[in-house]
Amino acid sequence: MKFDVRFYLVSILFIIFDLEIAFLFPWAVAFKDIGAFGYWSMMIFLAVLTIGFIYEWKKGALEWD
Repeated sequence: MKFDVRFYLVSILFIIFDLEIAFLFPWAVAFKDIGAFGYWSMMIFLAVLTIGFIYEWKKGALEWD
């Protein structure tokens, strides 16, 4: 049984953004203890993920047509 490649792409994207939430939750709980370094580290992490998401969106990877 063949599956469309887009199915695998969307599942990989789901796993990536699900892991992002797994990193954000402990970061938010320990926000007072991590200081400025922890804050900026997470902002860089989120920026890289946002750039990747925008790149995939512009390439049409999220289109189901």
